[in-house]
Amino acid sequence: MSTQGTHGTHGTQGPGEGTAGSAPGRRALLGAAVLGAGGAVLGLPATARADERHGSGGGGYRSLPKPTIVGHRGASGYRPEHTLASYQFALDMGAHVVEAGDLVPTKDGHLVCRHEPEIGGTTDVAAHPEFADRRTTKLLDGVSTTGWFTEDFTLAELKTLRAKERIPANRPHNTLYDGHFEIPTFEEVLRWREEQSRKRGRQVWIYPELKHPTYFRKLGLGLEERVARVLRRHGLDGKNAPVILQSFEPTSVERLDELVDNPLVVLLSAANTRPWDFVETGDPRTVADLVKPAGLKEIASYAQGIGPTLDLVIPKDASGNLTTPTTLVRDAHKAGLILHPYTMRNENPFLPANFRRGTDADAYGDAFGAFRTYFATGIDGVFTDNPDTGVLAREEFLKG
Repeated sequence: MSTQGTHGTHGTQGPGEGTAGSAPGRRALLGAAVLGAGGAVLGLPATARADERHGSGGGGYRSLPKPTIVGHRGASGYRPEHTLASYQFALDMGAHVVEAGDLVPTKDGHLVCRHEPEIGGTTDVAAHPEFADRRTTKLLDGVSTTGWFTEDFTLAELKTLRAKERIPANRPHNTLYDGHFEIPTFEEVLRWREEQSRKRGRQVWIYPELKHPTYFRKLGLGLEERVARVLRRHGLDGKNAPVILQSFEPTSVERLDELVDNPLVVLLSAANTRPWDFVETGDPRTVADLVKPAGLKEIASYAQGIGPTLDLVIPKDASGNLTTPTTLVRDAHKAGLILHPYTMRNENPFLPANFRRGTDADAYGDAFGAFRTYFATGIDGVFTDNPDTGVLAREEFLKG
């Protein structure tokens, strides 16, 4: 997950990952699915509508513990992000759900787990002279970006690389693990999830994100169809499957709603930003428009939740201190949506100013105090790089 929009696609089929067709008649059923002022669709409460289409109790997403602790890219506060080691550590620390996969495609159509398609900051690719000529500059969602991109590598080539810590200035201890872990594929993540579910005697939940869907669709590397195909192959595309899908692009989530019955979440960046698919299609709305009641009602017609930046829940003042909570939690719940905001981290630079302690960039601040403050707003869960801190903070909060 990123603090900026990420983004939809179609096209070239990777090995075993052909385009999945949409369920016939689904859009006809959903066309009128816009919540009214009373929170009802076709005479059903908002939560009932979500339960019917995308699962709830009996193993569905609404049965997850609340507040839900989501391991952000695994336990990325302790291991290089988006590695099986990071995912495993998050589970071992007690995370209820693991964000196993920011999904991006390879040149030959496989889905792999990287924070961004540009991998210079998260792998040792720069140390591989055989790939020196792959370094290039591309326009990624309107931003000129220089580096190495997954879509220019085959899966076999990416498997020769090793992951490294993305923010070593803040997490120098994580650099101990640089060079030890491969880039996992989505298929490997799903096999890992199945193995861990068997070992633990319960379903392990994961929370993949589709990255830059519009960008990849233009390259002929559609993400939604590939994700749907892989999930279907593993029997994980149903309404109670333990896989929540998310994207910063609303139209990507709408496309997923045509392809799978998994619970779906729209990610929301800063209030003054526009999702990149909106930029591409000329939709003038900003995130500030989407978090208004009308915008939330529209989201609820195709998604079950939102993943807002924490600043949309409690804004900060000019000094970086938390101010008064917005009405977002109340408004989203009224629309029948769950909220899983992002991202809680222990280190000082990532905490609100009033919870920082000392001046060291890699020192921990009062993360427990910040967790308590956010939990008190009524959020349904939170993404965190430090699942152990989140789990303990949750336990203390529930005890009162």
